[in-house]
Amino acid sequence: MKVAFLVAPEGVEQVELTDPWEAVKAGAGNPVLVSTAPGTIQAFNHLDKADTFPVDTVVSDTSAREFDALVLPGGVANPDQLRTDKGAVAFVRDFFDAGKPVAAICHAPWTLVEADVVRGRTLTSWPSLRTDITNAGGQWVDEQVKVCEAGPNTLVTSRKPDDLRAFHETFLQVFDKAVQSAQSAL
Repeated sequence: MKVAFLVAPEGVEQVELTDPWEAVKAGAGNPVLVSTAPGTIQAFNHLDKADTFPVDTVVSDTSAREFDALVLPGGVANPDQLRTDKGAVAFVRDFFDAGKPVAAICHAPWTLVEADVVRGRTLTSWPSLRTDITNAGGQWVDEQVKVCEAGPNTLVTSRKPDDLRAFHETFLQVFDKAVQSAQSAL
């Protein structure tokens, strides 16, 4: 299973990147760090700089068809930067158009709102995104993890770092099911 992790050059919440990343690796998956610029990305522990990570590829050089699934880590600045980048927004939308599963945590649904893919879906997030999600036609719920199967793909969302274990356990099950279904359709 090849999983894209889309992050901006700065502002991703480190634990929301590294914990799901390690979960994908532990599940025999291949995580790939995708960003809007080459080089490295700067992660944060809330507002403090944390580690840097090498970018594997940029959105302009790849597409959703090269991956089985997408993970959108949070952090306040990360999705705020991604939603202003047309290539990043198109990359996210392409996963929905292709019917591939997507997982987003914390503030990451801001990018989903910009991609116009929350309409008719039920999801969770950091509580401050409730109005944005509702205004974009989605239904917001306050749950540890929410799985929404509206449309051709499955969306897994979660609220915050405290929910990470439930988040990655759930999205790994959803991703595995989607990959098995795609393989059996061949």
